[in-house]
Amino acid sequence: MSGLRSSLGSRARRSIPNSVYVSARRRYYDARSLVGLNPGRGRLLPDFIVIGAAKSGTTSLYGALADHPFVVPCTTSDPHFQNTKEIHFFSSGFQRGEDWYRSHFPLESARREFAAEHGRPFLTGEASPSYMSSFWAPGRIRQLLPEVKFLAVLRNPVDRAYSQFQMSRRQGIEPLESFEEATAAEEERLRPELARLAADPHYNSPDFGRWSYLARSRYAEQFERWLELFPREQFLAFSAEDLLGDPTNTLDVVHDFLGLPAHRHEAPPRLHTGGDYDPLAPDARARLAEYFRPHNERLYELIGIDFGWERETAPAAV
Repeated sequence: MSGLRSSLGSRARRSIPNSVYVSARRRYYDARSLVGLNPGRGRLLPDFIVIGAAKSGTTSLYGALADHPFVVPCTTSDPHFQNTKEIHFFSSGFQRGEDWYRSHFPLESARREFAAEHGRPFLTGEASPSYMSSFWAPGRIRQLLPEVKFLAVLRNPVDRAYSQFQMSRRQGIEPLESFEEATAAEEERLRPELARLAADPHYNSPDFGRWSYLARSRYAEQFERWLELFPREQFLAFSAEDLLGDPTNTLDVVHDFLGLPAHRHEAPPRLHTGGDYDPLAPDARARLAEYFRPHNERLYELIGIDFGWERETAPAAV
């Protein structure tokens, strides 16, 4: 079995068609279950999922939730995702199966023991910012977790897009040197990727993750996909600016939404930018603010909250 796992490594992944790779991976994980090696046996599924947005404070939010005495976080050892909050099952790992997904969460017996000792069970959840912009994650979650609660922390789309560009530059996956060049090239770059992502549920596009500065900041079109499948009451959306500027009150709202008792955190959440960089030029900021205006207005209609991003003349102190 270990030989098969090795054969499905990164070298083979690059040399075989995507459909063949997905099928082989699915057979491998099915075989593990048949021989009794399923590590997810007796484990929970999440009560909540932080679905995004990327570069908007999901790490800060999840860290605060994991600090709550009635929350037990997930775990992951996937070398592709060093952050232990990110499983990415419903976006890029769905072929691994439910058993693999369950293996990241606590045991059902641990929840029963906790409830017997503390008078109420703990909650568990994960945070994968790739879910929000995924074409296929909403439907997959609807099948497996129809009543799960969703948390969406959203950053001013101009700042989110610029932060993603800076990350791509640091990682050496963005050859264009200026943010203006990258955003101007985005539509042409991503057109074939978006078409294939929408048509092929097994396709994972590295280019979309690298260069989707504007696309992943158009929150309204993403929320529309989710709201086609889930009622609005299962979502709590709030801004990164509120989370980091007024963490106590914002986390109180989060706790209440999840049915958790109030809890005061010793260290306030902070935005993990991954590095320092020069601020966006005022003219570029104004141009993008105007670009996002109709998208933001549609978002405000969908979620019933006006974040006032259009009224910001400089990035929030997050």
